[in-house]
Amino acid sequence: MYRSELLIADEDKMNGKRMADLFTDAGYQVTVTDSAAGALSGSLKKKAQVILLSIRFDELLATELIPLLKQCNRDLNIILIASEAPFALIRKARSEGIFYHALKPSQPGDEDELKQAVKCAFEKMTHNPAVESLQ
Repeated sequence: MYRSELLIADEDKMNGKRMADLFTDAGYQVTVTDSAAGALSGSLKKKAQVILLSIRFDELLATELIPLLKQCNRDLNIILIASEAPFALIRKARSEGIFYHALKPSQPGDEDELKQAVKCAFEKMTHNPAVESLQ
């Protein structure tokens, strides 16, 4: 069976925990990190297939971290979580290969977009021939 491992990389520990609870309840295996090193480790070990990545942490912008994450695991699906980011930054993240840009949920009920994006990212993984050997 295919493992649905989700890595949440967010320096806001409260937000990371809230999202972890949300996705654990939805049946995903969730790991939370608040450091760039933790995100890179999860990507390098190819444990996580999908990463929810905040726009900034460890004094790095996501656009600086995305190419490194992709070098560790080119099949990784990255969902960038950013509510108030300059359009140029979002455009750069897209050019680096993010799967989706989602708004940070601000209140209960706002998580539907994010849950749908994660579901689609895992569905993409199950249809990727390079990943079928993991199933």
